[in-house]
Amino acid sequence: MIRKSNDTSSQASRCSCTALRKASRRISQLYDAALAPSGLKTTQRAILAQIRRSEPTTVGSLAEALVMDAGALAHTLKPLGRDGLVSIDVDREDRRNRVVRLTQRGRIRLAESDMLWEKAQRGFEAAFGRVKSEALREAMRFLVSGEFVRAFEKATSTSFPGRG
Repeated sequence: MIRKSNDTSSQASRCSCTALRKASRRISQLYDAALAPSGLKTTQRAILAQIRRSEPTTVGSLAEALVMDAGALAHTLKPLGRDGLVSIDVDREDRRNRVVRLTQRGRIRLAESDMLWEKAQRGFEAAFGRVKSEALREAMRFLVSGEFVRAFEKATSTSFPGRG
């Protein structure tokens, strides 16, 4: 009988996308567990924190800041609106846009989660190392930058023979 190992270290992949997605899922699981007492998931807290930093904001601007598809963000905002953590209103200046704001309940919930998030951050840095954590965040900032996107697109835009 052949037995396959589920040890993630034994299943290394050369695919950067796969490695990043696996790491992201693992870290999200750990942060979700740390944030559980607040009733927020990591993605929800990230959205609330971004709204707090850029309030008021439109769904489109928020999606851009979070590097998310606007439709996916709108879907993720629904439970936050239902739970009274955010308000989503038609933009008075451009009716095509929706303006997103934290409600008082959202501000309180986010503030309550701040301590839990800080604890998760400290845990991450204790396990990974402060210097490596800072370097990782710097690398991630580069990966979401326009500079990286342009370089990636340039490197992958080679034509195949007979295809334009």
